[in-house]
Formats: sequence, C-alpha cells, structure tokens
Amino acid sequence: MNAMQVSHYAQALYRSLGGRAEAEAAQRARQKEEAGQAEEARDWRAIQASIRAKRGPLQA
Repeated sequence: MNAMQVSHYAQALYRSLGGRAEAEAAQRARQKEEAGQAEEARDWRAIQASIRAKRGPLQA
C-alpha cells in the first residue's frame, strides 16, 4: 500500500470512528499478525501511525 492509500484509509477510518480509529487500526494489525499476514499487518500499522499523526499530540 502506498503512502497515498494509507492516508486515504486513515482519513476514512478516522471520519467513521473518531477517537476509536487508532485502536481499531491497531486491533486489525494484531489480527493480521496473528494470522501470519505480515504485509497486511504492516499496512495497518502504517494506517495507525497516520491516524496518530493526524490526531496530533494528546492533551495532558
């Protein structure tokens, strides 16, 4: 998955799930890792990182 696709998926997931989007991406990555699907897991980790970057730093 290229950077443009990662950004698109991250944006769509964030729009639909809001604050839960990053956790959802992490869960999907874990599922792919457990299933032995390393490339798909890597894609989901990239989506998770993109969501985190778009969301910005956490408020303390």
